[in-house]
Amino acid sequence: MNKPFENSTICEDSQLLLQKAARDQIETVWERHQAQQPQCGFCEMGLSCRNCVMGPCRVDPFGEGPQKGVCGADADIIVARNLGRMIAAGAASHSDHGRDLVDVLGEVGSGNGSGYQIRDPEKLKRVAAEYGVATDGKDDFQIAAGLADAMKEDYGCKQKSITLISRAPAKRQELWNNLGVTPRGIDRETSEMMHRTHMGVDNDWQSLLLHGVRNALSDGWGGSMIATEVSDILFGTPTPRATRFNVGVLAKDQVNIIVHGHNPVVSEMVLHAAQSEEMLKLAESKGAKGINLAGVCCTGNELLMRHGVAMAGNHLSTELVLSTGAVEMMLVDYQCIMPSLATVASCYHTKMISTSDKARFPGMEHQEFHPENAAETAMTVVRQAVENFANRGEAFIPVDSVDALGGFSVESIVNALGGSPDPLIDAIKAGKIRGAVGIVGCNNPKIKQDHGHVSLAQRLIENDILVVDTGCAAVANAKAGFKMTDAAELAGPGLQEICGALGVPPVLHMGSCVDNVRILVLASALANALNVDISDLPIAGAAPEWYSEKAATIGVYFVASGVFTVLGPMPPITGSLNIVNLLTEGLNDVVGATFAVEPDPEKAAILIRRHIESKRKALGLPAEDV
Repeated sequence: MNKPFENSTICEDSQLLLQKAARDQIETVWERHQAQQPQCGFCEMGLSCRNCVMGPCRVDPFGEGPQKGVCGADADIIVARNLGRMIAAGAASHSDHGRDLVDVLGEVGSGNGSGYQIRDPEKLKRVAAEYGVATDGKDDFQIAAGLADAMKEDYGCKQKSITLISRAPAKRQELWNNLGVTPRGIDRETSEMMHRTHMGVDNDWQSLLLHGVRNALSDGWGGSMIATEVSDILFGTPTPRATRFNVGVLAKDQVNIIVHGHNPVVSEMVLHAAQSEEMLKLAESKGAKGINLAGVCCTGNELLMRHGVAMAGNHLSTELVLSTGAVEMMLVDYQCIMPSLATVASCYHTKMISTSDKARFPGMEHQEFHPENAAETAMTVVRQAVENFANRGEAFIPVDSVDALGGFSVESIVNALGGSPDPLIDAIKAGKIRGAVGIVGCNNPKIKQDHGHVSLAQRLIENDILVVDTGCAAVANAKAGFKMTDAAELAGPGLQEICGALGVPPVLHMGSCVDNVRILVLASALANALNVDISDLPIAGAAPEWYSEKAATIGVYFVASGVFTVLGPMPPITGSLNIVNLLTEGLNDVVGATFAVEPDPEKAAILIRRHIESKRKALGLPAEDV
């Protein structure tokens, strides 16, 4: 094995496919990252500004060059502006995802959502009640239409606060009100952040960051939470189901279709088309033994949670999956989709199809999915994939897949506990479970693929800390074998006992990255049951390999909700010691939680364990020295 490949990833399938990509002269994300070295130090520290054309400007961190931009902005202002815009972009991304789903819900309610339906009518009614939508004497379609209209109000500026903020513990809501960061509208807070960071508006770095908190909360307790709830209503609330992970899920004797992106509006319809009798017969006539639909990134996680669809990989695997030569088609919607994919696909027979009206990519055929044409369009693209099977050359699928169990929504976790969080609370009180940690976020070529996720999860579960995960982190931990019930053998004795009693693995797959809100809902349920705030619980969050603006927003809304959160890569803030100190220390006095930055997962595990034990001690629970 060539050492550069070992340094790039811990995954056997990725290492072998990187070798093949090199032989095929395929440029991957790792080569492009290396070609960027050295990366701009001003940008890395958050000290560059191009918000207007008097610039671009930069501040010299060593005090030998300019200390202010042309407008007079110093390091604190420039770093705060940049971080604020990062939060705004991340909030806009996940919240716009939620808006797309609300639009589909409205179309279903009005009878125009061809192929879509209400798959969880009970959840529809529960969420409608939270929004004050009348349900008596109304059918599901009428309720759906009313709920969609009410949710659209959360995106505007007619209300004093967004609706689902009421799910947070009362103490947390009071804290937000006192700070003046209760989000008033999803779009309003993002729009205001863009206004504040325009030259000549908000030039107080503390004020900018406070609004960043409000903007992030508008996503975590607004747009993202709406996205998760509406997905459950339309496509079904996840329940545990068996599935498989890594590139070994591809089939040499079947038509392989990969879905990639984040929005299940497309992938759900493609799944139905791929399972249709018409398409299966067509595949047979072309010499294939079936149609194999698999996922990468979060669209795949959405299908996994509800249907057990297998996952071929996470963010850094997407080019490598194509390099197998076994993929007839990759369909993409939006977010985390590298523009390089069509170039890689052109070296093989793979067809690349973009599907969203807001996301086009060079070299891809564009076929938009809308509620009124989704079912028909899905049949069209699946037919194209099947017909492409005859063009496949030699396929290279170097590993066998790994079994896993996914689909742990809050509802399914509570059901596994017998309908109440009390057994989990009892296990925490007894010390059999020391606490719980959410490991979330992306891959980043600056970090060996999956090393941060897997090493951290391993250290936590062996110390009796339950892990829940989402997104790319969830794929990493599944590939490592942490998501079958017999993985409890890797856990400490207390967690092992609880997992055996409940029949669950020590790492619970809670969905796509937008589903991080499920972790917030679960934390709120525990806090309410104990009559404490979220910040009092022995829990933490971690994003060991994050890269995206969405991840920055997620981190902020977790900390603002009271969850101590450890980041792997350092965000671009080191140009301002004031901001570094606020985020890593000062926020504890403001919101009861802080960030820590620790790229070494072994050291990150120690930070988290110390935090959990300190929270146990504060609650009067047995605590250990770490």
